[in-house]
Amino acid sequence: MKFPKTLLLFCSLFLLVGCYDDMDDVIRPTSSLDIKNFIWRGMNNIYLYKGQVPDLADDRFANQEELNKFLNTFSSPEDLFYNGLVAAEDEFSFLVDDYIELEKSLDGIRVSNGMEFGLRRYSEGSNNVLGYVRYVLPNTSAEEKGIERGMIFNTIDGVQLTVDNYSRLLEPETYTIGLANIEDGTISSTGETITLEKEEYTTNPIFISKIIPTENARVGYLMYNGFTGTFDGVLNETFGLFKAENITHLVVDLRYNGGGSVETANDLASMITGQNKGEVFYTEQWNDDYQTYFEENSPDDLINRFNSTIRTGEQINSLNLNEVYVITTLRTASASELLINGLDPYINVIQVGEATTGKFQASTTLYDSPDFNRSDANPGHTYAIQPLIYKTLNAVGRTDYYNGLAPDIEITEDIENLGTLGDPQEPLLNAALKAIMGIPQDFSATKRRTISGDIGGSGMDDLLYQKMYSEKEALPKQPEQIN
Repeated sequence: MKFPKTLLLFCSLFLLVGCYDDMDDVIRPTSSLDIKNFIWRGMNNIYLYKGQVPDLADDRFANQEELNKFLNTFSSPEDLFYNGLVAAEDEFSFLVDDYIELEKSLDGIRVSNGMEFGLRRYSEGSNNVLGYVRYVLPNTSAEEKGIERGMIFNTIDGVQLTVDNYSRLLEPETYTIGLANIEDGTISSTGETITLEKEEYTTNPIFISKIIPTENARVGYLMYNGFTGTFDGVLNETFGLFKAENITHLVVDLRYNGGGSVETANDLASMITGQNKGEVFYTEQWNDDYQTYFEENSPDDLINRFNSTIRTGEQINSLNLNEVYVITTLRTASASELLINGLDPYINVIQVGEATTGKFQASTTLYDSPDFNRSDANPGHTYAIQPLIYKTLNAVGRTDYYNGLAPDIEITEDIENLGTLGDPQEPLLNAALKAIMGIPQDFSATKRRTISGDIGGSGMDDLLYQKMYSEKEALPKQPEQIN
C-alpha cells in the first residue's frame, strides 16, 4: 500500500492540556453514517489487529456505496466498533462519544469521592459482593469522612452488593456505604454507614515516597499509582530526592497502577537506571502496513531508547541502580508491565506480590479529521476512537505475556491484614525489605487466608482503566480512497 509524499502527523496527546473547552458554541450535528465512516477509516488505517478483521481489508469494498451499505447494517457507532471492527482477542480498544472527558482522563482528571477500593465475592460461587478500601486520596470526601485502608463495606444505600448490581450502585455521584466485618470468613454488617460525594479530582500518581533505613541498606520507597505525563516533573523531583539521600536500594510499588503513558514509563526506567542511555528500552510492532513502512523508510522510529531528559527537557535524575524491587498485583497493567519488561534485560528486577494483568499493547486517540488529529476535528460530534496501534517488545524481543508477568516472590494481599501502605510491616513491602536483607520467607499462610479473588474495583469504569497510550508523533499513511 502506498504512502503519500507528504506524511501526516498525529497530535501529541500531552499537548491537549487546556483545550477541553475550545469547541464552538454552536455546532452542526453529524450523521451517524458519517461518524461510522470516520470509525472505519481510522481502524482501517492504523489498527494493530487490522489483519484479523476481514471487513477492514483495503480491498473489502469496491466503492463508497458498498462501504455505506455495510456501515448501515450496524445500529450505532458503538455497534459498528465493538461488534464489527474490534478483533476477538482485543479487550482494550475503545470508543468514546465525548473525547473531552477522555482528554481529562489522560491528564489524571476524573470524578471521584477518594475511596479507592476492590470488590470480591463473599466466597467462590457466591453472588454477594463486598468492597474493601485499598487507599484514600487526600483532600477528598472519603478522607474527610474518615475512610481508612482496610475498611469493609457490603451495602450501598442499604442494598446488598451483588455481582449483578455493584456497577449500578457505585455509579451515582453520592451514595452511602454500609460497613461490615469479617470474622472467621463470615461477613456481617456493623450497622454503621458513611455517605460519600464525588467531585472532579486531579490525581497525583505519586502516592507515597520515603526513605526506609534498614540494618544494611538505605531503601527508597515509591508508591506510584499511574503513569500520568503531567506529573513527570514531580516524579523526576522525587528521584532527585532519592539521589540526594544516597539510597542503595529501591522499591517501586505498582500494586494498583493500571498504566498510562509509555513516555512516562520510559522516563521512570531511565530514572531507575541511567547507565543505559541510548540503549533500547522497547521496540514497537505495528500492523503490516505500518511495520513495512517503518522498516523500509525509518526503522529507528520503531525503537524507543532510554532517555536523558523528560518531556519538558529537564535532565533526568538517574540512580544508576543495577537492581530494583517492584511490587505487583493483578491490578498492575500496561505501562507498569512495560517498565518491568523493558528493564529486565539490563538490571535485576525482583517482582514481589502477584502476577500482573498481561497488557503489552499501546493505543492512541484518533479524532474525526483528515489526519485524525485534534486540531481539525469535526465540530459536529465528539466521538473519538482509542484503538491499539502497536505491541511492545523489550530489547530481547519479549512480548505477548497474555498471562501477565509472574512474581519472583509470590505473596497475595490479604484483605483481613492489609497493613498500612508505606509501613515497613505492611506485608508486601515487608516481603521486599526482607528480600533486600536476605531474610528467608514463607507466605503459605497468607495465601490460605484470602477469601476470594477480586472481580473489580474503583476506576474500572474509567476510560483509561488498565490502558497504555502512546504520545509519540506517529507517521500514519493516508487512507486509500475508495473508488
